[in-house]
Amino acid sequence: MTIPLTYIARNLVTRKLTTALTAGGMALVVYVFATVLMLAAGLEKTLVATGQNDNVVVIRRASQSEVQSGVDRVQAGIVESMPHIATGEDGRRLMSKEPVVLISLPKRDTRRPANVVIRGVTTAGLALRPQVRIVEGRMFRPGTAEIVAGRAVASGFQGAGIGETMRFASRDWTVVGVLDAGRTGFDSEIWGDAEQMLQAFRRAGFSSLIFKLDDADRFDAVKKEIESDPRLTLEAKRETRFYAEQSEALSKFINYLGMTISVIFSIGAVIGAMITMYASVASRTAEIGTLRALGFSRSAILVAFLVEALLLGLGGGLIGLAGASFMQLLSISTMNFQTFAELAFSFTLTPGIVAASLCFALAMGFVGGFLPAARAARMKIVDALRAA
Repeated sequence: MTIPLTYIARNLVTRKLTTALTAGGMALVVYVFATVLMLAAGLEKTLVATGQNDNVVVIRRASQSEVQSGVDRVQAGIVESMPHIATGEDGRRLMSKEPVVLISLPKRDTRRPANVVIRGVTTAGLALRPQVRIVEGRMFRPGTAEIVAGRAVASGFQGAGIGETMRFASRDWTVVGVLDAGRTGFDSEIWGDAEQMLQAFRRAGFSSLIFKLDDADRFDAVKKEIESDPRLTLEAKRETRFYAEQSEALSKFINYLGMTISVIFSIGAVIGAMITMYASVASRTAEIGTLRALGFSRSAILVAFLVEALLLGLGGGLIGLAGASFMQLLSISTMNFQTFAELAFSFTLTPGIVAASLCFALAMGFVGGFLPAARAARMKIVDALRAA
């Protein structure tokens, strides 16, 4: 014979203050736990969405990022002559040879400097990124000192707004447009003409090559051809995989730090739940004796108190998740450890994070309620009724 769930829930409602305080403590822990996971998921989503699955990024072998890479013009010509590269409407191969450089710009709000990616792109480079569109002004004109800034850069850095001028590489550059890349990594970059960037930064070669495959399934063959060519010291990666790797270092740091904080906070929440459940057991000694006298078994008592603790955890988990969900309205900007450049991204709530957060909340409730429930189950009928 089991104790009705309505009886268990009514006991929680009866002790409104202690229930609210305990559930609130658990909600705070779940809020921190979910927010950390959302932060890491948002970072990963931003960078993975930056790439296209049929695009290939070619960089110098063993380079961790485009900034560290170098591809000379001879190597670029060899790669461009390889088969399986798609062609555009004009008959030219869809390959962009791009210099990528970091510069330091002051932020608008704090005036503190932060690194920003400067990318030189070509006409083919624009065609390779269909998710990028100009939302203010216009695209830069090739062969000029015009640039366009990503939405996050334009709003977050001095001199990056449309119509403003910034100085780097001993030249003045005019911002003629603001690009929106759909909350991907390109929102945190500044784009200009590739050849103009090479001249301004006095570079003879490129940082990376990006091209579109005529058939996405031929990636392995193209990768093998590039990496086995003795004339090349390059490696090829799918663009989606390349940008996913850019998030790994920062994502791991966020997860480790967040999990450590969550575990520390959860200890306090578990202790709070345990105190609440012990107080519940102490105040309901007569009830426990009565239930045992009515024929309810020790296991039924144990399950009833455990369910009560789990309901506390579930309530706290739902409240914490509700609070964390509002973080999706915010965007933050921080330095990516992999590229050492400023990156803007948003919190992202996924079904997996919802499930993990609720499981975490239920685990706190179970751990906090098990010992009090066991104590209630071990009570003898005579002792419980005598204590009343």
